[in-house]
Amino acid sequence: MSSSETAAPRVLLVEDDRRLAEMVASLLVEEGYRVQTAVDGQSGLHCGLTQQFEVMIIDRGLPVVEGLDLLRALRDRAVVTPALVLTARGALADRVEGLDAGAEDYLVKPFEIPELLARVRALHRRHRAATVSLPIGARTLDLSARSVVGGRDEVVLSARECALLAVLARSPRQVFTRSQLLEFVFDRADTVGTVDTYVHYLRRKLGRDVIDTVRGIGYRLGTQ
Repeated sequence: MSSSETAAPRVLLVEDDRRLAEMVASLLVEEGYRVQTAVDGQSGLHCGLTQQFEVMIIDRGLPVVEGLDLLRALRDRAVVTPALVLTARGALADRVEGLDAGAEDYLVKPFEIPELLARVRALHRRHRAATVSLPIGARTLDLSARSVVGGRDEVVLSARECALLAVLARSPRQVFTRSQLLEFVFDRADTVGTVDTYVHYLRRKLGRDVIDTVRGIGYRLGTQ
């Protein structure tokens, strides 16, 4: 998927009730989402591991691989996409178990469609807040996973590398002085040379074009 702002957000819907899945998928498409459906936990796991989504909707009572087991498997493999669990079980213990398994939200069946759509929108906002688009190669910086995705390989960053790239990416046209970046990202004990060092680290991992040097001033996000 393109990381541009105009790309339709993708939703993974894992639901074995085909009529319900078709209805929910149709409503989500009308809301502007692209929907990938899976009818059992195994196919849902495959989709979740091989494709990128902004939101996942996972039924708890799935065949082959149960919904919470599916979610745990995805979380164990560093898939951090926000997830809404659907279930017929409304007891507090069941909701707690779902949240502990890695769900961000929990909705009990039968549910009202406006509430489902509102919860999906909220999860999508959460995902967007955790990602920053990079104009180089249609890549995305995932802040929660501290990685850059969208190229041929996922590139994992250190905490400081991620923080430095995030500052530049949130204001892609702004030129930051070394002193500004030192204040925004690093510790008081660090020097401006530390900024240069981490710019070097990011260029080594992501390519020299990822950050431009503006002579006499500082750095800005690359635009090539």
